[in-house]
Amino acid sequence: MKSITRLIAALALLITSTAFAQFDHSHKAFDDLLKKHVTYMSNGNASQVSYAGFARDRAALKAYLDAVSAVPDATYKSWTKNQQLAFLINAYNAYTIELILTKYPNLKSIRDLGGTFTKPWSLKFFTLFGKDTHLDNIEHDMIRAEGVFNDPRIHVAVVCASIGCPMLRNEAFTADKLDAQLEDGMQRFLSDKSRNRYDPRSKQLEISKIFDWYKKDFTKGYKGFSSLEATLGKYADRLSNDPAAQAEIKAGKVSISYLDYDWNLNDKK
Repeated sequence: MKSITRLIAALALLITSTAFAQFDHSHKAFDDLLKKHVTYMSNGNASQVSYAGFARDRAALKAYLDAVSAVPDATYKSWTKNQQLAFLINAYNAYTIELILTKYPNLKSIRDLGGTFTKPWSLKFFTLFGKDTHLDNIEHDMIRAEGVFNDPRIHVAVVCASIGCPMLRNEAFTADKLDAQLEDGMQRFLSDKSRNRYDPRSKQLEISKIFDWYKKDFTKGYKGFSSLEATLGKYADRLSNDPAAQAEIKAGKVSISYLDYDWNLNDKK
């Protein structure tokens, strides 16, 4: 009897493991929702999110998040780096939308969530890899963990539901398109003059506070991101149309200031 019980348990584990191993790396369920409820604006360099639309499709969002939460740590570790990073970025963005929906429409900013001593990003409201956890765990302990991905472009991919954030894409991140999506995100973000710009009068760069908060992430040498100045130099043509200004930006000779961050909800009314 014990042998039969062990055999049944082993078969159940095998079936379960096989199901987890078949996680949909196209993230189609989330991709469909993003295409339906995210609208591009400002020449495609910013976006608005229909949280009311996501609320109507909340069952579909929860079904996707259930699939995310069901992935065991061992299965995640068996994936390629690109599969892992795409998974974590999508998980962060999808859980952020779910967090907004817990109080929507009765909030103006993600910072309205949480409490006096608890920030919204440290609220434990979902399970990942078998543990109750929070958004900060995905971003800082997994995505930004030293020596794991080291790609500073993730800062234009994980979106905190605010106008000041880089745009939420109207497509899910996937392993096969990840590098192109991250690069496209950088170009779009640095092309948005409301959040990053060169002021020809003061001859100064006025850029997002994201580059201040996470400045050290742009000093690790990944794909030429050896410093903040080098990073901005890579995208000089996005920051200014003036060849002379572009040359100064590329040479790192332009002073930098940081714009106020707009925490209002990136909601499409």
